[in-house]
Amino acid sequence: MVRSFIILCLFLVSPLSAGAKTSTVRETIAGPVSAEIIEVIDGDTILVDAAPWPQQTIEVYVRLRGIDAPELHSKCAAVREEAERAQAALEEIMPASGEVQLTKISGDKYFGRILADVTIADGRNPADMLLSSGYAVSYHGGRKAPELCPQ
Repeated sequence: MVRSFIILCLFLVSPLSAGAKTSTVRETIAGPVSAEIIEVIDGDTILVDAAPWPQQTIEVYVRLRGIDAPELHSKCAAVREEAERAQAALEEIMPASGEVQLTKISGDKYFGRILADVTIADGRNPADMLLSSGYAVSYHGGRKAPELCPQ
């Protein structure tokens, strides 16, 4: 996994030329980059085999940009149940072992994961679908609201 992340970082960092400034992982790559779905990790993260160059693939975790789903490892049983429903919804949306397109690709705050807009073959955005169905909330970085455990 570390090797994949290092390769991805090299992909995200622009080549240096005379007088050019050093790029950072936080820069955004427009894409699209084709990727094959390996697994749905939770309600807002997937594992893919991305193909940024011909005959080259990178296994990488992708957080869906713009949303936050409940956490599977929450201390609250009700939140864990919501998280399982969000994960199941994302599994239904994503084509089994299908291809997706990644755009607006950038580094994420957690090592080994990227942040991207994901589009499935029919042009739909899974993040928008989860948001409109109530499985996720809008999220654009920063601190999350404290987790509330309904009684």
